[in-house]
Amino acid sequence: MKILSIETSCDETAISIVEADGKEFKILGNALISQIEHHKEYGGVFPTIAKREHIKNLPILLKKVLKEASIENSKENDIDAIAVTAGPGLEPALWVGINFAEELSLAWNKPIIPVNHMEGHVFSALLKESKKNEFLILNFKFPMLALLISGGHTQLVLSEKHLEYRILGETLDDAVGEAFDKVARMMGLPYPGGPEISKLASLSPDHEEYKFPRPMIHHDTCDFSFSGLKTSVLYTLKKIPELTEDIKQKVSKEFEDAVIEVLISKTKKALTESGAQTFVIGGGVSANQKIKSAFQELIKEEFSETTLYTPERELSTDNAIMIAVAGYFRYIQNPEKYKRGIDIKADGNLSLG
Repeated sequence: MKILSIETSCDETAISIVEADGKEFKILGNALISQIEHHKEYGGVFPTIAKREHIKNLPILLKKVLKEASIENSKENDIDAIAVTAGPGLEPALWVGINFAEELSLAWNKPIIPVNHMEGHVFSALLKESKKNEFLILNFKFPMLALLISGGHTQLVLSEKHLEYRILGETLDDAVGEAFDKVARMMGLPYPGGPEISKLASLSPDHEEYKFPRPMIHHDTCDFSFSGLKTSVLYTLKKIPELTEDIKQKVSKEFEDAVIEVLISKTKKALTESGAQTFVIGGGVSANQKIKSAFQELIKEEFSETTLYTPERELSTDNAIMIAVAGYFRYIQNPEKYKRGIDIKADGNLSLG
């Protein structure tokens, strides 16, 4: 089965063509354009600019992936279905992808599969590259716990059955990636802030001068909160007359350590209560090496019966490949549903649970 997939949930425009058989996924064409340079001056993603860039980029990327896959841009092509991100994300951006998918569906007479962006991140961690442009789906066991950490989400999601999910905990305010970006902006660091803070944190030998709170770490839930941590950093920085590189390094290290302690604490609770056999980490923040190392150590020392999976680096950020994989599994579960056609609406707050 060949799936053309479209991802426009935030500031990455992406299209891929994937050939799938359930265990192997061959990338026939894949293209992505990042909008980071357009949003840098705002310190975050500006929705109207994201929408404008998606509109401009999608036809360019479609032409590129069709050429890569040696597919003619006509109704007679051998693509079987079109998968598109329907949410969560920025609704103006999501609508661009949905409208583009619907135009292709009409022109080519192909079914459309709406995909939950977060489910895509779950599947991204379960793909292992077997050779260039080919991935295998890993043979994992249920129950599966997923920690989804990105600029817009921080969630602990339990799956006890294929394509069924239950949210065990989520952020009550800022997402972890959002907190990284906001703290970076406080220190005058460029967007996106996460990699910049991690880089500075790695240069600091200690941070005893500064101590930030670990919000909700002792609460008897799996929910998160990062707003208080962000505010604590703000008040600390306001008291510093001159923000030197040394101070930035120490603040970055203490902030990153606080985030990791909270993520670890809540995940330990969820792993213990769920008895998960598989634990996956997905989303853009999963690329943070210190966070990844902390969880590898946790699983090794305290949950040795649980298998940890993290995405290949190129699949950790938003991409169309994960949308194709999630779309494939949704389609084969109930192909007639999509062949009949369904009404797709952009939902910025679409839930996985």
